[in-house]
Parts: sequence; C-alpha cells; structure tokens
Amino acid sequence: MKLLIDTKNKKVLFAEASKDVVDFLFTLLQLPLATVIKLLTKQAAVGSLGNLYSSVENLNHVYWQPNLSKDLILNPTILINAPAISGLLPSSAAINHSEITPTLYRCARSSGYNCSSITVTSAYNSRCATCGWPMTREVNSTATAASNDSNNGFVKEVITYMIMDNLLIQPMSTISGITMLNQFNVKDVGVLKETVVQLGMEEGLKLLKASIESEMVLTTVFLA
Repeated sequence: MKLLIDTKNKKVLFAEASKDVVDFLFTLLQLPLATVIKLLTKQAAVGSLGNLYSSVENLNHVYWQPNLSKDLILNPTILINAPAISGLLPSSAAINHSEITPTLYRCARSSGYNCSSITVTSAYNSRCATCGWPMTREVNSTATAASNDSNNGFVKEVITYMIMDNLLIQPMSTISGITMLNQFNVKDVGVLKETVVQLGMEEGLKLLKASIESEMVLTTVFLA
C-alpha cells in the first residue's frame, strides 16, 4: 500500500491500495463483536466492551440457561463466506477460510435412547431441554459449497483504490488524486512524500483497533 503523506502536518492524506487491502478492510465488517474484542485482547478493547467480555467469561455456569454455552458469545462462528487474506489477522478471526460450518449436537439419548428431543445445538455438552442429558451426539451436516465469486473477495482486481485516512474508499484516478490535493488545500507539493508500507498481522490488528477508535486511521497506524 502506498501512502501519500503531508510531512508538514504529519498526516496521511490518502493511500493507493490494491484489491487485497480493500478486501481486508471490508472483511472487518464481517467480524462478530466478540471476535474483535478477543483479537484486540480485553485490555485493549474500546470502552467497557472488554469488561463485558470478562463478565461472560467469569459468570458461573449455574446462572446460564441449561441448553446454552458461553462459547455462543465468547467464540461466535462466522457463517458467511470471506475472502482468503492470509497474514493480516490471526487465524482465530476465521477470515482466512472460504467458509465455516459449525458442528451441531443433539441429545445423547435421542434416536432410540429414551429421549424424543429433536433439538440441535452448536454448544457441545449443553443440557437437553427435554430430558437434561448432555448434547454430545454429533449431527452430520453438509457444508454449502462456496461460490467462485465469494472466494475472489469483494472488489475487482484490475482497479487501484484510494483509501482516505478515515477509511473512505473509492476508485483511484488522476482526477480524484488532484481533487483530494485541492480538498486538503495543498499549495506546496514539496511537503508531500510517498511511502510504501507492507501489511502484516501486526498492522492488521492495529488497523482494526484504530478503525474503532479514530477517524485518522492511517495516520494513527503508520505515523504514530
């Protein structure tokens, strides 16, 4: 990703980016809130969300409904297809798989074992609402094949994209670049500097955190 930096004001004006970067940024919108908190760690989470996450972790199981598991909240599953963007976020974010299908369980006494329940759950070892036995009997499920389009991400590859400091994204063109310079009232192009930056796991996490906290995301991540 190529940054255009205003060295006088120490600010990233905008970035020139490829399809992979834009796909990654759009993928952030797919992440469940609990996954975001876990990725950033509870201590770094914004506001009181980390405390909310800890409350679920620490609440004794006796206060939970018998057929529910904390994992439904603490470790939510992304059920929709996401593009493969390796290295930008840890694999626990589940965004580097073409699709994820949860394992389902039914009552261990069902199917001829004295329980008529047909309820299924993704929470292993939760209690059957009918007889109280653990839900540990795995149910076979077939994943729906991902389409070629979903595996190719969100945006087209032949276009270069302009990413603003506040993560507004639009197709890049000479005219749009000039328009942005006028918008930022840049009189002396000598104060502008181009810098190429690489995106890895560390930068991916920083972008995720900054996108929640600030409207100067690129400046926060790459110039702080």
